[in-house]
Amino acid sequence: MFWRKALPCIVLGLATAVAQTGASGKKATKGLAAPAVQKAAETAAASGEKVVLRPKSYDLGAMDKSVDPCEDFYQYSCGTWRKNNPIPADQSRWGRFNELADYNRQFLHNILEKASANDPKRTPVQQKIGDMYESCMDEATVNKKGSTPLKPELDRINAISNKDQLVEAIAYLHSLGVPAVFGFGATPDLHNASMLIANIGQGGLGLPDRDYYFEADPKSQETREKYLDHMAKMFVLLGDDEAAAKKEAQVVMDIETKLADAAFKRVMMRDPKNRDHKMKVAELAALAPNFRFERFFAATGAPAFAEVNVVPPDFFQKVNGVVDSVSVSDWKTYLRWHTVRSAAQTLSEPFVKENFSFYGQYLNGQKEMQPRWKRCVQATDGLLGEALGKPYVDETFGAEGKQRMLKMVNALEDALGQDIQGLEWMTPETKKQAEVKLKAITNKIGYPDTWRDYSSVKIVRGDFLGNAHRARAFEIKRNLNKIGKPLDKKEWGMTPPTVNAYYSPSNNDINFPAGILQPPFFDKDVDDAVNFGGIGVVIGHELTHGFDDQGSKFDAQGNLSNWWTKADRDEFEKRTTCVADEYSSFVAVDDVHLNGRLTLGENTADNGGLRIALAALHNAMAKDPKAAQEKDGFTPDQRFFLGFAQVWCQNSTPESSRLLAKTDPHSPGQYRVNGTLQNSAEFAKAFGCKAGQKMVSANACRVW
Repeated sequence: MFWRKALPCIVLGLATAVAQTGASGKKATKGLAAPAVQKAAETAAASGEKVVLRPKSYDLGAMDKSVDPCEDFYQYSCGTWRKNNPIPADQSRWGRFNELADYNRQFLHNILEKASANDPKRTPVQQKIGDMYESCMDEATVNKKGSTPLKPELDRINAISNKDQLVEAIAYLHSLGVPAVFGFGATPDLHNASMLIANIGQGGLGLPDRDYYFEADPKSQETREKYLDHMAKMFVLLGDDEAAAKKEAQVVMDIETKLADAAFKRVMMRDPKNRDHKMKVAELAALAPNFRFERFFAATGAPAFAEVNVVPPDFFQKVNGVVDSVSVSDWKTYLRWHTVRSAAQTLSEPFVKENFSFYGQYLNGQKEMQPRWKRCVQATDGLLGEALGKPYVDETFGAEGKQRMLKMVNALEDALGQDIQGLEWMTPETKKQAEVKLKAITNKIGYPDTWRDYSSVKIVRGDFLGNAHRARAFEIKRNLNKIGKPLDKKEWGMTPPTVNAYYSPSNNDINFPAGILQPPFFDKDVDDAVNFGGIGVVIGHELTHGFDDQGSKFDAQGNLSNWWTKADRDEFEKRTTCVADEYSSFVAVDDVHLNGRLTLGENTADNGGLRIALAALHNAMAKDPKAAQEKDGFTPDQRFFLGFAQVWCQNSTPESSRLLAKTDPHSPGQYRVNGTLQNSAEFAKAFGCKAGQKMVSANACRVW
């Protein structure tokens, strides 16, 4: 993935999902179609919101030319932008991804405001997205109901009297999108990626990571205390007295600590071999009998299956004893907590505020909640993404835009092929297999060929939580029904309005939703150098994921398979260790360093993506001598590096930086730029950097 997402990869990890795509075949535009932009701006103005302008590609005004580019290229490229773009009060970080998301969100807002009018002439799709949005925006009704919408689920939990009923209740909560204790769903078979199998995995925590439950530093201890206090306040909002609420919070903490103790660390979970444990259902039942898995699987409504992948078996074997030793009463408290935690943002204002106070304010440093309309746009995109994406797509991007992107993708694939063949450290035998995999990569651009059918999802006005439950239940049932069926390689894992991109090892494909296919990543009005530095590096990044520390363990068909000679794999591990050690030396905030092993895949993709995008630019320039001309005093290579760096202009709260350093597989923008460029001899040549300067690594790392 290219960017971090809250709630998949491109580079950073964007917390909102808003984008642009077009399947209508209309003429492509350089962004949103002009009438659409005007309507979106009018909607923003009518709601009293500031009209958000489209971000720029290659913004000379963003630079701080007082900084030596060979000492800190990130600050040189982004210094003035960072100074002029402080973090808005309703954000925990602010960067170019967020700018684009905000720009796109205006457009989605316009679609939803129009669709939310109770007009009998609305299409079925307009009715669903409009009434979902309206039910979210109807704050008066949501507040009036308080926690009442949760009563059926809480009553079901309260009625549990034995472990069999406990297991059935967990299955029911899973069907509503409450992944209590562990996760369950369909996933491609690691050794036969053309088929989907059942998969269960570790989970069940309320803190961001298992390490939060054990680290002894003062900040971690404070976080646990804040979490206990937060849980107690939520139990009080459910009607419990304060003394009982504090005891209940401790019960939940004790159970979650046991779950965390059984869980593998994030870095361990990056290794596919630690996720490869297919067994018979009967074997799982024998491994962890207290889970009563046969009863659980039946209660989920999933189709019958004989095998399941268990991630990892150690977790379920260890928690097996916890299931038995913890009382039914305490398990009921745990389930009550996760039920209200999952639903908090759909409930009345006190629940929303308390949820924000801990997860938004304390953990991320966000000062204010986003306006309700922004949250409702995001909720609709998250719950009915392809229904909302379709009208968005119909007015944007276009078939011509899709073809232009495919042309760039082909150029990057050619460059990666050249890179593979030119590697001095890889033997011809492994190169041949790498080439086979590269040629097998499929490309999905902009939007799905077939739109998801939401006709069975009941969406009604005035029932926000009910709508959310039914939309989640639809997705979960749709996922479970895939078990035992062939993989649908045309399906998307991101909604069309998402500002992000990703590579799928099991599908062996790269995926670019329309949302990212516009400035600052791609702009038809700027030269190739800037576009190759922007979207070109993104494309290269995703392609390189097929050959990073995880992707390199999957073959052309998406199967977990070793296609390397031992000598080549050993050399690969040596080179990736260089990258891991390099990034582990970088400080994220205060005394918190990046985890180079956690971020290894993304850092490898950044470094490889940059190299092959520059090679693709040089290939294009060789066909067009005019492309080698200077512009604004910068050579094409210099504009390429500026276009790349300015994608990552960013400010972040200390709290968010700390959280992401512990949990996110992506490095912060500063190190996605400087960490990558200090390994690039081409960068040093372009800006005349010399050995000993900060942007020239004394031990440059290179994998691809």
